[in-house]
This record gives sequence, C-alpha cells and structure tokens, in this order.
Amino acid sequence: MKRSMRYGYKRPIVTDERGTNQLTDESLDTVVTEAHGLPKKRVVLEQLLDELQVGDELYVQSIDVLADSMTQAVDLFRLFARDEVTVYLLDEQWTNRDSYCFNLLEWTERFTDWQVLFLRHASTFAAKEAKRKGRPVGRPRKSDDMIHKAFAMYDSKQYTLHEIKEETGISKSTLYRYLDTRR
Repeated sequence: MKRSMRYGYKRPIVTDERGTNQLTDESLDTVVTEAHGLPKKRVVLEQLLDELQVGDELYVQSIDVLADSMTQAVDLFRLFARDEVTVYLLDEQWTNRDSYCFNLLEWTERFTDWQVLFLRHASTFAAKEAKRKGRPVGRPRKSDDMIHKAFAMYDSKQYTLHEIKEETGISKSTLYRYLDTRR
C-alpha cells in the first residue's frame, strides 16, 4: 500500500514575492514552487494536481497562494474533496476536513477577506507585468484639451455637469478632482 505524501505548494504573492516566508516547516515530502504570481499558466499547480492521490496532504501558506478567486478556490476544494486530498491553509489555520460552526456573518467576513486578497494579488502582479512590458498602467489621463474645455464650460456656469460630461467625456468626480488640483 502506498504511503500518503505530504506536498507543499508555494508561489509569489504580494506580501511574499520570493516565497521565502512560505512553508518553513521542513517535514514535507515535496515542496513545489510556481515561478510567477500571475493567475494564468500555473503549470506547477496543474502538474501537482495531476500527481496528488487519495490520502495525500497539501500544505499551502494561505488561500491567496492556492487560488486567484473564490470561483477557483471552490473548484479546487471540490477537486480535493473528490480526490480525498486534505488541504491545510496554514495562515488561516484551516483545512478542508474541518467542520466549523461559523455563523453566516463569520463566513461572509472570511470570504470577503479572501476576495480582497485575491483582487489585491491579481491587480498588483498584473500592474508589475504591464510595467515590465512597457505598457501604461491605470486609466489613461484625459487630454489637456478636454480638461481645458471642461474648465471653461464649468466656469461659464451655463452648463450642467451632465452636459459637460456629454461634451468632454469627463465625469463629475473626475472634473471635481481636476478642479481641486487647479486651485
């Protein structure tokens, strides 16, 4: 009979880009590390999922190392349940074999915290990748011509904010932000 294996999975995350603070326990049989923190092409994770067998254990530092979204987390936990693999999320002190007696508020708070982690992780690594490739990050700045036109329309007091937006494409909140910097 095959002995159950204890695997570890690491990858760069926003708070630990080199993975040096992940899985410091050396009692694992195998630790695999993803080369990047991007959500696409998680080749190492895919290979690991193929390798896991009934009774194996997977150790991950935190939920944002394992998944990039709640949907992906749910899909992975379904897979682990089907394959009878136990997953340990060390920071959360949680395993997919635990049965908690949380109330709805506590679960909602936990899932909300996780979603914030996923979004922060995805946006940070996507911005770094865009910068590395020389692509602009963030929303493009409004053209100076449109900003000056919006200022003139606003200063004339003959136009509503809606009319200024329709004519220049500059929303009320953006116009106010530009007006604050003009002062």
